[in-house]
Amino acid sequence: MKPGRRNRREAPVAIVGGSGFIGSNLADSLLSDGEPVLVIDNLSRAGVEQNLEWLSHKHGSRLTVETVDVRDANALASALTGSKAIFHLAAQTAVTTSLVRPGEDFDINLRGTFNVLEAARQSGERIPVIFASTNKVYGSLPDIAVRPEGERYMPCDPAIRTEGIGEGRSLDFCTPYGCSKGAADQYVLDYAKSYGLPTAVLRMSCIYGPRQFGTEDQGWVAHFLLCAFSGRPITIYGDGRQVRDILHVSDAVAAYRAVLDRIETITGQAFNLGGGPKNALSLRMLLSEIGSLTDRALSIRYEAERTGDQPFFVADTRKMQTTLGWTAHVSWREGIRDLAEWLQRHRLEPHAEAERYVA
Repeated sequence: MKPGRRNRREAPVAIVGGSGFIGSNLADSLLSDGEPVLVIDNLSRAGVEQNLEWLSHKHGSRLTVETVDVRDANALASALTGSKAIFHLAAQTAVTTSLVRPGEDFDINLRGTFNVLEAARQSGERIPVIFASTNKVYGSLPDIAVRPEGERYMPCDPAIRTEGIGEGRSLDFCTPYGCSKGAADQYVLDYAKSYGLPTAVLRMSCIYGPRQFGTEDQGWVAHFLLCAFSGRPITIYGDGRQVRDILHVSDAVAAYRAVLDRIETITGQAFNLGGGPKNALSLRMLLSEIGSLTDRALSIRYEAERTGDQPFFVADTRKMQTTLGWTAHVSWREGIRDLAEWLQRHRLEPHAEAERYVA
């Protein structure tokens, strides 16, 4: 038995995909509060070794790392043995990649999640599993009429304009990525019903912040900033009026921890997690802010919109607020400034393969 796993009090919290952007920030938060953490990751994404070096230097022996791929069921089950909770963040995260390699997307996102659930179920312990899902489970939202208002699209429905899109919205999987993440989302919820495993799902909007390795397909807020700093052109698919609610990673980490703290009372539930209406902005609005922040003229080119793109998605986060007492604290302008300062200090460059595996 490995050190730190002799009893439930000292058992580690496992973060599958823990070397990635959200995972490393979550690990840092837990470790800073004295929790032992086990990071499980296949380390395939470019740059994630820097996150592990940062965590190791800061937290030392309270951090354990196992290099395991979620597709290897036996190795994963062995690595997770003795964990007291599991955050499952590992994924193939790009819609574009799923369209090119749907089999790989299926194996990582759906089979990998099944392997995590089975490892927890077969452990003989009631190990909580908290899963990182996506707003893409709601599909492209073709029935939500929008109209252009200045630099952004706004829904015609006044309730959606005011509150956003809630968990009562019907699921409508679109693209292989939407299907694999959506099916995994439903498996996680069903393991609470069928097996009594404490599980919960967070359907995330756009999370951004320090330690994000931004690419065109995933982590686009950081990608836009990196392009602005380096003078590279930014490609916008569609007219740039698409609206998203963006959430700083510190607020996302607080949400994940709040779910774990209340897992026994909220098990089997899904929550939308995003910045909500007060942190909603269009791509054009973000680019304008970045131009002002960097004092640079941005090179922008436009191409046709991409398959499954939502013209408007803003999460209704009232369920998170009323059930867990959570709220987003970092405003989008403050958060963009924070990320820009971090990127300027670290000067991380995007990598062609960076969108592939780790959320």
